[in-house]
Amino acid sequence: MGQTASRLLTVEIVDVCREIFSGRCSRVVAPAADGEVGVLPRHTPFLTRLRPGEIRLRTEAGEDQYFYLSGGYMEVQRWEVSILADQVLRSQEIDREAALAAKRNAERMLRENRIPGERDRAYLELLKALAQLRLLERLNARKMGRNRL
Repeated sequence: MGQTASRLLTVEIVDVCREIFSGRCSRVVAPAADGEVGVLPRHTPFLTRLRPGEIRLRTEAGEDQYFYLSGGYMEVQRWEVSILADQVLRSQEIDREAALAAKRNAERMLRENRIPGERDRAYLELLKALAQLRLLERLNARKMGRNRL
């Protein structure tokens, strides 16, 4: 059952290549730099940096949608949420094998590389791969009836 329009957030999610989502939602959960943040209608306005992780939406129709983002920014106004990211993938766009390969490669780079800048890049790539894999695990658990939004 849908929510009344006056009780919903207008949500926009875009990355550098495309608009990923535009619609009305009753709830947004995103990976802020200091921890996960949940946003409901009439939330106090704020701006935050987002780390690699998972965005969860509850749409106007009551369905849950899941996205991976590589990091970015989120602006929250009382009735609006805007998320800008380098890369956003719908959950069904995540390639498990590619994420596992990226994880292995980042772990290898961390073991073998002593240059601080290179290690930082490898660590970020590891965080991105782990975020994708965690999202896939959460969705798999949800299919099995063990997890909720």
